[in-house]
Amino acid sequence: MTTHSHEDLPMADQDGCGDGCACGDAEAYETGLDPALAEMLEAAGLDPVEVEDIATLALAEDLAGGEDVTSVATVPADAVATADFTAREAGVVAGLRVAEAVVSLICEEEFEVERHVEDGDRVEAGQVLLSVRSRTRDLLTAERSALNLLCRLSGIATATRQWADALEGTGAVVRDTRKTTPGLRALEKFAVRAGGGANHRMSLSDAALVKDNHVVAAGGVAEAFRAVRAAYPDLEVEVEVDTVEQIAPVLEAGADLILLDNFTVAQLKEAVALVAGKAKLEASGGLTLATAREVAETGVDYLAVGALTHSSPILDIGLDLRA
Repeated sequence: MTTHSHEDLPMADQDGCGDGCACGDAEAYETGLDPALAEMLEAAGLDPVEVEDIATLALAEDLAGGEDVTSVATVPADAVATADFTAREAGVVAGLRVAEAVVSLICEEEFEVERHVEDGDRVEAGQVLLSVRSRTRDLLTAERSALNLLCRLSGIATATRQWADALEGTGAVVRDTRKTTPGLRALEKFAVRAGGGANHRMSLSDAALVKDNHVVAAGGVAEAFRAVRAAYPDLEVEVEVDTVEQIAPVLEAGADLILLDNFTVAQLKEAVALVAGKAKLEASGGLTLATAREVAETGVDYLAVGALTHSSPILDIGLDLRA
């Protein structure tokens, strides 16, 4: 059981861009989250300040400058309860610490948290994931914002785990794309990791991906690759090709990774044989869970699946007050 207190922390000071903010200076800015919770978020590869900002925004959107009128009207101010975050269906959970951050920001009194499972765990319908004891009004006010994030992230983790299971033993890994919800990329890509997948680029600046429009602008696939390599010699460069004939010049130019766009299984096998381990290969376009293993068994290194973050259904999770 973990106990936190936010009695002296008004909502205005919980926002990462409030008074005294030192964005970009981790030592100067202290998050309003419980230190132990902040450490857990960091250990998961998440920035506690970013999580706090997202949680604050979600709560502000739900309250719209007012208060939870239904809870204020129906629940005594001094009532305290224990609420259980409970899975309504089987899946893989992700975002428990994010949900905890949301609840912690709205609670005006000391509250207790009991953690029953961890992000990345497979859970069954009816299983209690997280229990929180605090003022009843605060629990109900935080409920939807916490569940929106938890259900969304758990849905992504569940879908990713299905792909990871399908690829098990092949040596291939499912990867996400930048097709993420604006403002939630770090969280959604965390959910992919929790589900057993890998992340591609987090942004346009941390790796290069030469796509068809770059090729048109540069005058050719190999020309586009050489231009990027000359401008950014230390960055990994991936090049998208849509025919087997485009592979040889890109490979000769020194591409680190080649993205095979909308290749058939037969073409993927041909590409693997042609490259012969001289570069990593990523299959992309038209991939489905039903054909995932067949694609992986061609010998490609990655399967790029944008649907992980743009089309995964939520995992149904609810919040239940104990009677």
